[in-house]
Amino acid sequence: MAVKAAKISVYAWEGTDKKGTKMTGELSGPNPALIKAQLRKQGINPGKVRKKSASIFNFGKRIKAQDISLFTRQMATMMKAGVPLLQSFDIIGEGFDNPAMRKLVDEVKQEVAAGNSFAASLRKKPQYFDELYCNLVDAGEQAGALDTLLDRVATYKEKSEQLKAKIKKAMTYPLAVVFVAIIVTGILLVKVVPQFKTVFSGFGAELPSFTLMVIALSEFMQEWWWVMLGALIAAIFGFRRAMKKSQGFRDRMDTWLLKLPLVGTLMYKSAVARYARTLSTTFAAGVPLVDALESVAGATGNIVFKRAVLRIRQDVSTGMQLNFAMRTSGVFPNMAIQMAAIGEESGALDDMLDKVASFYEDEVDNMVDNLTSLMEPFIMVVLGVVVGGLVVAMYLPIFQLGSAI
Repeated sequence: MAVKAAKISVYAWEGTDKKGTKMTGELSGPNPALIKAQLRKQGINPGKVRKKSASIFNFGKRIKAQDISLFTRQMATMMKAGVPLLQSFDIIGEGFDNPAMRKLVDEVKQEVAAGNSFAASLRKKPQYFDELYCNLVDAGEQAGALDTLLDRVATYKEKSEQLKAKIKKAMTYPLAVVFVAIIVTGILLVKVVPQFKTVFSGFGAELPSFTLMVIALSEFMQEWWWVMLGALIAAIFGFRRAMKKSQGFRDRMDTWLLKLPLVGTLMYKSAVARYARTLSTTFAAGVPLVDALESVAGATGNIVFKRAVLRIRQDVSTGMQLNFAMRTSGVFPNMAIQMAAIGEESGALDDMLDKVASFYEDEVDNMVDNLTSLMEPFIMVVLGVVVGGLVVAMYLPIFQLGSAI
């Protein structure tokens, strides 16, 4: 019969030490009585113990992938230092500022204290610890090398998050500038252009075609801005909902992204890096290649690569070599295939795949830097054309009037 884990809360306490000095602090526990018991063990005479209310700044604060990565690295460090598992949870949990993360660590600790294995406790939190993560921890427990496996998992998570951060960096900057350009253009069309229109009405002369076009666009924006804003919000909401709910839509987006000129190359190399990094980590942990490929398929982050890896798994399960299966998939670059072949021949597949992952991670890093450098002048040109075009359209009649005089 499974033991139900007690609900963990954070309590603020006040008390005095043996010398009568007043002390305060915070402790996590299931109830105030156990908090007082913990304080007495430390030689503190407890006074008030009250449940800490959630701060409005921490309300709704979610657990991020970086939190899980940090937790893994800290657990690996504790295990290598020989700290007992339950004590490691206490030390790590109290180090997190995020209350949600502190609660998660406490809940995992309670599961382990109730007699469950570390991997089984993690499997009860699938929203934070995926199948690959749990399988590697399980392999470490079974082999008696939890510290080594946690170190590998921590490295894997850190590399994965660094890769994601690089891709976000490449995407965020141009999107942010385009958003600002749209806002500035909208303000100019709705607020500034109408002022010039009033001035032009007193000229009594025919306005240039370019100016008339901008005035017409301004009138349209003034009348229908709310419709366009609503359509933009609906489009963003619809896109996010489709990405979340529709597998077919996500698959089409993955395929389409790989075909884009610069972004496609970036996404392609990042998928190869994730494939090599994940397969290297799982294979080095002693997971059989066929089982490892099943976990790798979901970690590539792209449907094209996921389908290719599943085909590779099927081929490998029938006795085909990994490098040959990769080549027949038609997805992987020649360099990755050759390195896999060398790894299989030399018996160092995990090491070769690790080198492939590092190479393509560096490629992604360089591409992000180059893309950012290329985008800056391009974005400045676009902004200059849009904003400068509006300014020229407004001042063109004034220039013509001055030449006529």
